[in-house]
Amino acid sequence: MGRSKEIPSPADDSHAEKSFPVYPSIIPEELEFAGENVPLDFIDAYESLDRELLVNQYWHSQTILFIKRANRFFPVIQNILKKHNIPDDFKYLPVAESGLTNVTSPSGAVGIWQFLEGTAKDYGLEINDEVDERYHLEKATEAACRFLIDSFEIYGTWTMAAASYNAGRNGINKQIGRQDEKNYYDLLLSEETARYIFRILALKLVLSDPGKYGFVISEKDLYPEIPYFEVTVDDSVDDFSVFAKRYGISYKTLKWMNPWLRETKLTNRSGKTYYIKIPRQGFFRNFEIDNSLLQPTSDAF
Repeated sequence: MGRSKEIPSPADDSHAEKSFPVYPSIIPEELEFAGENVPLDFIDAYESLDRELLVNQYWHSQTILFIKRANRFFPVIQNILKKHNIPDDFKYLPVAESGLTNVTSPSGAVGIWQFLEGTAKDYGLEINDEVDERYHLEKATEAACRFLIDSFEIYGTWTMAAASYNAGRNGINKQIGRQDEKNYYDLLLSEETARYIFRILALKLVLSDPGKYGFVISEKDLYPEIPYFEVTVDDSVDDFSVFAKRYGISYKTLKWMNPWLRETKLTNRSGKTYYIKIPRQGFFRNFEIDNSLLQPTSDAF
């Protein structure tokens, strides 16, 4: 038998484990969502925000991805929100919904804005075997704006409009009727909807000032916007792999830029006009070559 190795004593500094301090989240004294006061003097509101801040501050990999993606998607979302006179804070809603990715939820909600099929069609999005505009960032954002405007007109506050985006108007109306209460912070809601506004607020705090919450990310680490031009299509496309090669890109790149195209073809019997994004030459494969095409970015969102 070989000689057993001595186990170092905890007092042996050369082998002692390094300790890294972990701090509670910084809770602001005052906070607003979409210009509306958040009652942090309510103990449940304070502790709800604390919970969501801790989750997002210390789930490092997820939050870093949020910060990186925000640099790419927020400029598009912000411009559309501004066009519809919707408060800028709503740019954090799709971060809470999908992490700014085109995911599909167990309930069948799709895309960055997580639209169910019925609601998406109600707000003008095309959905069929070949096209699903829930995956179209600009069009889905436009539809989300129309939904939020309608909800604001119904409930009178942007906070309740946001809550209705998560729970649905039927769900919110049911609880308003049961509880005779219209203030989000005074309503007893499902856990998901009760956490929803506070998650958006936590994302707002962290993404608008990452360094304050321990995230040291340089501008070069952020995901850049992709410069592109649009090709107008008002006829059928028999094969998108052939279509892509015509513009010097792969089928994969075409679908990455246009995830709303769900098939290898576009029948388009009605002659509808579509706009297909094509990345600028040289950018997609080695984006450092064309960094001059990028708009200036910011460390805070």
